[in-house]
Amino acid sequence: AAIAMSTSLYLLSNQTNIFQFYAFYFVFGAFGNAMASTPLFANVGFWFKHNPGLALGLTASGGAIGQGIVPYLAGWAITAHGWQWAYQTMAWVYLVIALPIAFLVRESPQREQARVATHAEERNFPLSEKEVIIWISIAVMFCCNCMSVPIVHLVPMLTDDGRTMEVATSVLLALMLSGGLGRIMGGKLGDVIGALPTYIIMSAGQTASVFWFPYLDGLVSIYLIAVVFGFTYSGVMSSILVCVRMMVSAKFSARAMSMTSFFGWSGMGLGGYFGGLFFDINGDYYWSFAFASLMGVLNLIVLCLFYFRVKGSPISRKYSTA
Repeated sequence: AAIAMSTSLYLLSNQTNIFQFYAFYFVFGAFGNAMASTPLFANVGFWFKHNPGLALGLTASGGAIGQGIVPYLAGWAITAHGWQWAYQTMAWVYLVIALPIAFLVRESPQREQARVATHAEERNFPLSEKEVIIWISIAVMFCCNCMSVPIVHLVPMLTDDGRTMEVATSVLLALMLSGGLGRIMGGKLGDVIGALPTYIIMSAGQTASVFWFPYLDGLVSIYLIAVVFGFTYSGVMSSILVCVRMMVSAKFSARAMSMTSFFGWSGMGLGGYFGGLFFDINGDYYWSFAFASLMGVLNLIVLCLFYFRVKGSPISRKYSTA
């Protein structure tokens, strides 16, 4: 994964047409980011029997912080040295950092034992693993449609309004730094009140806050809503990870993470696309962010149905932590 991401970033510095742009980013996502994050999250959660949500939240927080810092630095690098230099620098820096770290990753003992066990692993969740994955996959499709609109379109919206690239990327930086804290708190809250209630609470915050981005003119209010959205959307990300960790077995966890991630990233792509489509049709971002909020509402409906499905299960009394 480290080699794939570094290579694709370097190739992007030499792209000559839009098809290469799409192809290299496909390699970056499919063979880089996906192959690094999914096994990592599946592994980390089972290293810890106590506070696995906090462990997952801390791990995921690095992604949120990086998603804020890197675009900010990339914006500066592009302005100062050009986009080709920026891509090449990111490629080499990532290779130097990520490749040595990859050799330090170790499989958790619980997953090692589950992989060679001849008997079925005990679970304390009332629904089957297949049903759990179906519910979560449907929910993440909608919630990632919601969160991707500001992630993709916040900086263009601010620059279209006349703000500088530095200001626009600093708002995204504030959003993502808040997201780092949100992922930690979302994971910890999952340990305290359960993963699914945390997912619902954070989704409600994300849905309520995303709607207001195009209506705010003052820079202070934009920073404020960015911080609120960043905290709650990142809490959603942690909650998804904790849901999978608590609801499926160690042996099935990597496959479960990969399937839910597939639908999540599909939602991210669709949300970014439709956000841009509505802008092209209407010439503003009002409908784009309204679409995001609507997707958040649909996500909440699915999560509430999932919650009542769990509580209505004949053996739900045995389950009290999700």
